[in-house]
Amino acid sequence: MSQIIIITILTLAGIGTVAAVILYFVAQKFKVYEDPRIDLVEEALPAANCGGCGFAGCRNFAENLVKSENWDNLYCPVGGNETMALVAGILGREAVEQAPRVAVVRCYGTPEHHPRTTRYEGAHTCAIAHSLYTGEGSCPHGCLGLGDCVESCNFDAIHMNPETGLPEVIDEKCTACGACVEACPRDIIELRKKNKKDRKIFVSCINEEKGAVAKKNCAVACIGCSKCFKVCPYDAITMNNNLAFIDSDKCKLCRKCVTECPTNAIHEINFPPRKTEVTQKAEAEETN
Repeated sequence: MSQIIIITILTLAGIGTVAAVILYFVAQKFKVYEDPRIDLVEEALPAANCGGCGFAGCRNFAENLVKSENWDNLYCPVGGNETMALVAGILGREAVEQAPRVAVVRCYGTPEHHPRTTRYEGAHTCAIAHSLYTGEGSCPHGCLGLGDCVESCNFDAIHMNPETGLPEVIDEKCTACGACVEACPRDIIELRKKNKKDRKIFVSCINEEKGAVAKKNCAVACIGCSKCFKVCPYDAITMNNNLAFIDSDKCKLCRKCVTECPTNAIHEINFPPRKTEVTQKAEAEETN
Protein backbone atom coordinates (compact mmCIF):
# COMPACT_ATOMS: atom_id res chain seq x y z
CA MET A 1 0.00 0.00 0.00
CA SER A 2 2.80 2.40 0.92
CA GLN A 3 4.49 1.68 -2.42
CA ILE A 4 1.31 2.69 -4.29
CA ILE A 5 1.10 5.95 -2.33
CA ILE A 6 4.73 6.77 -3.13
CA ILE A 7 4.23 6.05 -6.84
CA THR A 8 1.09 8.22 -6.87
CA ILE A 9 2.89 11.12 -5.19
CA LEU A 10 5.85 10.88 -7.58
CA THR A 11 3.49 10.71 -10.58
CA LEU A 12 1.57 13.80 -9.48
CA ALA A 13 4.81 15.64 -8.76
CA GLY A 14 6.09 14.73 -12.20
CA ILE A 15 2.90 15.89 -13.89
CA GLY A 16 3.03 19.15 -11.93
CA THR A 17 6.66 19.74 -12.89
CA VAL A 18 6.00 19.09 -16.58
CA ALA A 19 2.92 21.35 -16.51
CA ALA A 20 4.92 24.12 -14.83
CA VAL A 21 7.67 23.88 -17.44
CA ILE A 22 5.11 23.98 -20.27
CA LEU A 23 3.31 26.99 -18.74
CA TYR A 24 6.62 28.80 -18.31
CA PHE A 25 7.59 28.42 -21.96
CA VAL A 26 4.08 29.32 -23.13
CA ALA A 27 4.13 32.44 -20.95
CA GLN A 28 7.53 33.42 -22.34
CA LYS A 29 6.38 32.92 -25.91
CA PHE A 30 3.14 34.86 -25.60
CA LYS A 31 4.06 37.48 -23.00
CA VAL A 32 3.19 41.05 -23.90
CA TYR A 33 5.85 43.68 -23.36
CA GLU A 34 4.52 46.89 -21.87
CA ASP A 35 6.52 50.07 -22.04
CA PRO A 36 7.29 51.19 -18.45
CA ARG A 37 6.78 54.79 -19.55
CA ILE A 38 3.04 54.12 -19.75
CA ASP A 39 2.88 53.96 -15.95
CA LEU A 40 4.78 57.24 -15.64
CA VAL A 41 2.48 58.99 -18.11
CA GLU A 42 -0.63 57.62 -16.41
CA GLU A 43 0.57 58.99 -13.07
CA ALA A 44 1.00 62.41 -14.67
CA LEU A 45 -2.59 62.47 -15.96
CA PRO A 46 -5.41 63.84 -13.76
CA ALA A 47 -7.09 60.41 -13.32
CA ALA A 48 -10.49 61.88 -14.14
CA ASN A 49 -11.31 59.02 -16.53
CA CYS A 50 -13.91 61.31 -18.08
CA GLY A 51 -13.37 60.32 -21.70
CA GLY A 52 -12.73 63.91 -22.74
CA CYS A 53 -9.58 62.82 -24.56
CA GLY A 54 -11.61 60.41 -26.67
CA PHE A 55 -10.19 57.26 -25.06
CA ALA A 56 -11.51 54.79 -22.51
CA GLY A 57 -9.86 56.20 -19.42
CA CYS A 58 -6.47 57.66 -18.56
CA ARG A 59 -4.66 54.32 -18.92
CA ASN A 60 -5.76 53.89 -22.51
CA PHE A 61 -4.88 57.52 -23.24
CA ALA A 62 -1.42 57.04 -21.70
CA GLU A 63 -0.81 54.02 -23.94
CA ASN A 64 -1.69 56.05 -27.03
CA LEU A 65 0.52 58.95 -25.96
CA VAL A 66 3.50 56.62 -25.60
CA LYS A 67 2.89 54.69 -28.82
CA SER A 68 1.73 57.47 -31.16
CA GLU A 69 4.21 59.41 -33.24
CA ASN A 70 1.73 62.20 -33.95
CA TRP A 71 0.01 64.04 -31.11
CA ASP A 72 -2.19 66.29 -33.28
CA ASN A 73 -5.39 64.62 -32.05
CA LEU A 74 -4.16 63.71 -28.58
CA TYR A 75 -5.00 66.15 -25.80
CA CYS A 76 -6.17 65.97 -22.20
CA PRO A 77 -8.78 68.74 -21.76
CA VAL A 78 -8.93 68.27 -17.99
CA GLY A 79 -5.20 68.60 -17.40
CA GLY A 80 -4.76 71.15 -20.18
CA ASN A 81 -1.46 72.49 -21.48
CA GLU A 82 0.28 72.04 -18.12
CA THR A 83 -0.38 68.29 -18.04
CA MET A 84 0.51 67.83 -21.69
CA ALA A 85 3.81 69.65 -21.11
CA LEU A 86 4.55 67.34 -18.16
CA VAL A 87 3.81 64.26 -20.29
CA ALA A 88 5.97 65.62 -23.09
CA GLY A 89 8.84 66.04 -20.64
CA ILE A 90 8.50 62.41 -19.53
CA LEU A 91 8.61 61.18 -23.11
CA GLY A 92 11.21 63.65 -24.35
CA ARG A 93 8.82 65.23 -26.80
CA GLU A 94 7.32 68.63 -27.49
CA ALA A 95 3.67 69.37 -26.79
CA VAL A 96 1.75 71.90 -28.86
CA GLU A 97 -0.33 74.21 -26.69
CA GLN A 98 -4.03 74.49 -27.38
CA ALA A 99 -6.44 77.26 -26.49
CA PRO A 100 -8.58 76.28 -23.48
CA ARG A 101 -12.23 75.49 -24.20
CA VAL A 102 -15.40 75.83 -22.17
CA ALA A 103 -18.89 74.43 -22.57
CA VAL A 104 -21.54 76.87 -23.78
CA VAL A 105 -25.31 76.31 -23.79
CA ARG A 106 -26.71 77.58 -27.10
CA CYS A 107 -30.35 77.96 -26.17
CA TYR A 108 -32.22 80.75 -24.40
CA GLY A 109 -35.73 79.35 -24.63
CA THR A 110 -36.87 80.49 -21.20
CA PRO A 111 -40.61 80.50 -20.36
CA GLU A 112 -40.59 84.21 -21.18
CA HIS A 113 -39.33 83.64 -24.73
CA HIS A 114 -40.51 80.10 -25.38
CA PRO A 115 -44.04 79.59 -24.03
CA ARG A 116 -44.96 76.09 -22.87
CA THR A 117 -47.80 74.48 -24.81
CA THR A 118 -47.70 70.99 -23.30
CA ARG A 119 -46.59 69.26 -20.12
CA TYR A 120 -44.26 66.28 -20.08
CA GLU A 121 -44.96 63.55 -17.52
CA GLY A 122 -42.77 60.74 -18.83
CA ALA A 123 -39.35 59.47 -17.77
CA HIS A 124 -37.24 62.31 -16.41
CA THR A 125 -34.48 62.14 -19.00
CA CYS A 126 -33.78 64.25 -22.07
CA ALA A 127 -32.79 61.22 -24.14
CA ILE A 128 -36.23 59.62 -23.77
CA ALA A 129 -38.17 62.87 -24.03
CA HIS A 130 -36.32 63.78 -27.23
CA SER A 131 -37.36 60.52 -28.86
CA LEU A 132 -41.01 61.02 -27.91
CA TYR A 133 -41.91 64.62 -28.72
CA THR A 134 -40.66 68.13 -29.51
CA GLY A 135 -40.74 69.44 -25.96
CA GLU A 136 -43.06 71.40 -23.69
CA GLY A 137 -42.80 74.29 -26.12
CA SER A 138 -43.09 74.12 -29.89
CA CYS A 139 -39.38 74.37 -30.74
CA PRO A 140 -38.01 70.99 -31.85
CA HIS A 141 -34.45 72.19 -31.26
CA GLY A 142 -34.70 73.79 -27.82
CA CYS A 143 -33.47 72.55 -24.46
CA LEU A 144 -35.70 69.91 -22.88
CA GLY A 145 -34.63 70.96 -19.39
CA LEU A 146 -34.47 67.50 -17.81
CA GLY A 147 -30.81 67.68 -16.82
CA ASP A 148 -29.03 64.86 -18.66
CA CYS A 149 -26.08 67.24 -19.02
CA VAL A 150 -26.00 67.84 -15.26
CA GLU A 151 -25.98 64.11 -14.53
CA SER A 152 -23.13 63.54 -16.98
CA CYS A 153 -20.76 66.11 -15.45
CA ASN A 154 -18.18 64.70 -13.05
CA PHE A 155 -16.94 68.14 -12.04
CA ASP A 156 -20.13 69.79 -10.75
CA ALA A 157 -19.68 72.41 -13.48
CA ILE A 158 -23.24 72.57 -14.81
CA HIS A 159 -26.55 73.11 -13.02
CA MET A 160 -30.18 73.68 -13.94
CA ASN A 161 -31.48 77.17 -13.27
CA PRO A 162 -34.92 76.70 -11.63
CA GLU A 163 -36.16 80.05 -12.97
CA THR A 164 -35.14 79.71 -16.60
CA GLY A 165 -35.34 75.91 -16.77
CA LEU A 166 -32.03 75.93 -18.65
CA PRO A 167 -28.61 74.51 -17.78
CA GLU A 168 -25.89 76.96 -16.75
CA VAL A 169 -22.16 76.29 -16.96
CA ILE A 170 -19.77 77.38 -14.20
CA ASP A 171 -16.74 78.42 -16.24
CA GLU A 172 -14.30 78.07 -13.34
CA LYS A 173 -15.20 74.41 -12.87
CA CYS A 174 -15.66 73.39 -16.50
CA THR A 175 -12.82 71.21 -17.79
CA ALA A 176 -14.13 70.95 -21.37
CA CYS A 177 -14.29 67.17 -21.08
CA GLY A 178 -17.27 67.14 -23.44
CA ALA A 179 -19.44 64.82 -21.34
CA CYS A 180 -22.36 67.28 -21.37
CA VAL A 181 -21.99 67.72 -25.12
CA GLU A 182 -22.37 63.98 -25.63
CA ALA A 183 -25.25 63.76 -23.16
CA CYS A 184 -27.43 66.39 -24.84
CA PRO A 185 -29.71 64.79 -27.47
CA ARG A 186 -30.51 68.21 -28.95
CA ASP A 187 -26.81 69.15 -29.48
CA ILE A 188 -27.29 72.57 -27.91
CA ILE A 189 -24.08 72.41 -25.85
CA GLU A 190 -20.84 73.27 -27.60
CA LEU A 191 -17.19 73.54 -26.56
CA ARG A 192 -15.94 76.99 -27.49
CA LYS A 193 -12.68 78.87 -27.07
CA LYS A 194 -12.25 80.26 -23.57
CA ASN A 195 -11.30 83.92 -23.76
CA LYS A 196 -9.80 86.23 -21.15
CA LYS A 197 -12.18 87.17 -18.34
CA ASP A 198 -14.48 84.39 -19.62
CA ARG A 199 -15.91 86.69 -22.28
CA LYS A 200 -18.09 85.06 -24.93
CA ILE A 201 -20.07 86.00 -28.00
CA PHE A 202 -22.23 83.31 -29.53
CA VAL A 203 -25.54 82.68 -31.27
CA SER A 204 -27.73 81.21 -28.54
CA CYS A 205 -29.93 79.24 -30.91
CA ILE A 206 -29.61 76.14 -33.07
CA ASN A 207 -33.04 76.29 -34.72
CA GLU A 208 -32.69 75.76 -38.48
CA GLU A 209 -36.33 76.48 -39.29
CA LYS A 210 -37.22 79.46 -41.45
CA GLY A 211 -37.43 82.84 -39.79
CA ALA A 212 -41.18 83.15 -39.28
CA VAL A 213 -41.54 79.64 -37.86
CA ALA A 214 -38.48 79.99 -35.64
CA LYS A 215 -39.65 83.36 -34.29
CA LYS A 216 -43.12 81.96 -33.59
CA ASN A 217 -41.64 79.14 -31.52
CA CYS A 218 -39.17 81.35 -29.65
CA ALA A 219 -38.96 85.15 -29.44
CA VAL A 220 -35.15 85.13 -29.35
CA ALA A 221 -34.56 82.58 -32.12
CA CYS A 222 -32.12 83.19 -34.94
CA ILE A 223 -34.20 84.01 -38.05
CA GLY A 224 -31.36 83.71 -40.57
CA CYS A 225 -31.48 87.36 -41.62
CA SER A 226 -27.69 87.45 -42.23
CA LYS A 227 -27.26 90.92 -40.70
CA CYS A 228 -24.56 89.65 -38.33
CA PHE A 229 -22.82 87.86 -41.20
CA LYS A 230 -22.65 91.06 -43.26
CA VAL A 231 -21.29 93.23 -40.46
CA CYS A 232 -18.53 90.88 -39.18
CA PRO A 233 -15.08 92.23 -40.23
CA TYR A 234 -13.24 89.00 -39.36
CA ASP A 235 -15.18 86.38 -41.37
CA ALA A 236 -16.05 84.70 -38.08
CA ILE A 237 -19.73 84.23 -38.92
CA THR A 238 -21.19 81.73 -41.34
CA MET A 239 -24.78 81.19 -42.48
CA ASN A 240 -26.07 77.67 -43.00
CA ASN A 241 -29.65 76.34 -43.06
CA ASN A 242 -31.22 79.61 -41.88
CA LEU A 243 -28.86 79.75 -38.90
CA ALA A 244 -25.89 81.96 -38.04
CA PHE A 245 -22.84 80.48 -36.37
CA ILE A 246 -19.91 82.36 -34.81
CA ASP A 247 -16.54 80.60 -34.94
CA SER A 248 -14.97 81.21 -31.53
CA ASP A 249 -11.46 80.74 -32.93
CA LYS A 250 -11.95 83.55 -35.46
CA CYS A 251 -14.09 85.89 -33.38
CA LYS A 252 -12.22 88.96 -32.05
CA LEU A 253 -15.01 89.93 -29.64
CA CYS A 254 -15.66 93.25 -31.39
CA ARG A 255 -19.39 92.91 -30.59
CA LYS A 256 -20.56 94.49 -33.85
CA CYS A 257 -22.80 91.52 -34.59
CA VAL A 258 -24.57 91.75 -31.23
CA THR A 259 -26.27 95.08 -31.91
CA GLU A 260 -27.20 94.01 -35.45
CA CYS A 261 -29.27 91.01 -34.37
CA PRO A 262 -32.98 91.96 -34.49
CA THR A 263 -34.06 89.14 -32.16
CA ASN A 264 -31.24 89.36 -29.59
CA ALA A 265 -30.20 85.81 -30.43
CA ILE A 266 -26.51 86.76 -30.14
CA HIS A 267 -25.32 86.87 -26.56
CA GLU A 268 -22.38 88.82 -25.15
CA ILE A 269 -21.24 87.51 -21.77
CA ASN A 270 -18.96 89.11 -19.16
CA PHE A 271 -18.41 92.37 -21.08
CA PRO A 272 -18.53 95.81 -19.45
CA PRO A 273 -21.78 97.75 -20.04
CA ARG A 274 -21.97 99.50 -23.40
CA LYS A 275 -21.65 103.24 -23.39
CA THR A 276 -24.87 105.04 -24.23
CA GLU A 277 -25.03 108.30 -26.15
CA VAL A 278 -25.68 110.12 -22.87
CA THR A 279 -22.57 108.57 -21.30
CA GLN A 280 -20.45 109.43 -24.31
CA LYS A 281 -21.62 113.05 -24.29
CA ALA A 282 -20.93 113.33 -20.56
CA GLU A 283 -17.40 111.97 -21.02
CA ALA A 284 -16.79 114.36 -23.90
CA GLU A 285 -17.92 117.33 -21.79
CA GLU A 286 -15.63 116.30 -18.94
CA THR A 287 -12.70 116.04 -21.35
CA ASN A 288 -13.40 119.50 -22.73
